[in-house]
Amino acid sequence: MKKVLASFIIFAVIGTSCTSLRSTTYIKAQDSFILGNNEHGQFSVKLKNASTSNVEVWEAPINGGRHSQVIVKPNETVKVKVDKNTALRIQNKSNDEQAAVELHVKGDTGLSMGYKN
Repeated sequence: MKKVLASFIIFAVIGTSCTSLRSTTYIKAQDSFILGNNEHGQFSVKLKNASTSNVEVWEAPINGGRHSQVIVKPNETVKVKVDKNTALRIQNKSNDEQAAVELHVKGDTGLSMGYKN
């Protein structure tokens, strides 16, 4: 019985930490959305810019730095693989238009999510 319970717990943890999520995220003008600014495993993101202006995407390790900058044009889709303990920052540089991005995240989905000017 203990082995069955232990196996169930292990599969439950693996099943909830290695799933996927889909979201349409709205980002105000001159604002950023940060995905994964916490300790976590690897994840990947398929991001579609559903806006009328460009969005800027880059990776930011939680211990500092910035790399792999990409400009995503309207209706363009990019795929990004993000290392463990690295955040993905999506910035709306428009001065007056709200941005919308469609996100499909796979891998570790125990990610913090928030906005930052």
